Amino acid sequence: MATNRGNRARQTEEVDNTINYVQCDGLAAMKIVKHCHEESSNMDLAQGALLGLVVDKCLEITNCFPFPKSDDDSMDEEMYQLTMMRRLRRVNVDHFHVGWYQSSNVGNFLSMALLESQYHYQTSIEESVVVIYDTQKSGRGFLCLKAYRLTPQAIQMYKDGDFTPEALRNMKVGYESLFVEIPIVIKNSPLTNIMMSELCEMMPEEQGHNFLDLGTASVLENHMRCLIERVDELYQESIRYNKYQQVVFKQETEKHRALTKQAAENALRVAKGESPIPEEEVLKQFRPLPVPPRLNATITSGQINTYSQHISQFCSQSLAKLFITQSLQNAKESKEVAK
Repeated sequence: MATNRGNRARQTEEVDNTINYVQCDGLAAMKIVKHCHEESSNMDLAQGALLGLVVDKCLEITNCFPFPKSDDDSMDEEMYQLTMMRRLRRVNVDHFHVGWYQSSNVGNFLSMALLESQYHYQTSIEESVVVIYDTQKSGRGFLCLKAYRLTPQAIQMYKDGDFTPEALRNMKVGYESLFVEIPIVIKNSPLTNIMMSELCEMMPEEQGHNFLDLGTASVLENHMRCLIERVDELYQESIRYNKYQQVVFKQETEKHRALTKQAAENALRVAKGESPIPEEEVLKQFRPLPVPPRLNATITSGQINTYSQHISQFCSQSLAKLFITQSLQNAKESKEVAK
């Protein structure tokens, strides 16, 4: 047992190549934003590959390209990605695969498919990350671009394939330890910063106040609706697990009753000089029940936690907007009174 634990600890240390932060070029960020908004208009999920390199503890994302969307089964996505990276290399563009990106709507990105995809990426490319872009929240003036990595415990859990409550408890895996968020910064070249400064000066004054949009009710409503749906799913998962526990308790009670009855019968047989019946004959009648997996409940709990964090952050930013707007309105009224 101690040897297995030591091997598991060594495997965890091998997988855990921590990235301190992610640095994304402005060009790559704009490509991600453009692709995600184009697909969101069709209510489709946007996904793509991230290209760049690793410098010390910094993962630099310098370029990206979208995954193909085709209903043709003959389309080889892996060959498409290799061809794209080979052609980018010819034009002297960073072609090293460092992860992938995905769009989300109202923060509903945490799922079994995301966990499986990131597991395969992170086991083949140790420094890889998944970048999540929230289209609806960004459309309201809050740029939501976040990078995530699987924790070593989550990688080991998925590698073992054991999602029972006991296994999750022994590995100390919960909804808060599935993914870890990596800080992400957007970096532009000096020429890009100069051009953006000139564009800000050329922008009319009335167009510069679009970030003070106070119409946040729809975003909060969608967040709350999705939160209620996830809470209902978690409630259904808890009902299934409670039913399983009730069946196990009933089986244990019947087993205990049968063993007690057999012990009394064996005492009579021994008194008569006969051989007692072994307990295995009784235990064969009670087969162990399959334990329901708890991974879906863990993912649902993580999604609820993500919704709660987004709602808290969004409300804080919305309150800041209201106070700013109130100050501007008071200043305008004071200016009119002075005139």
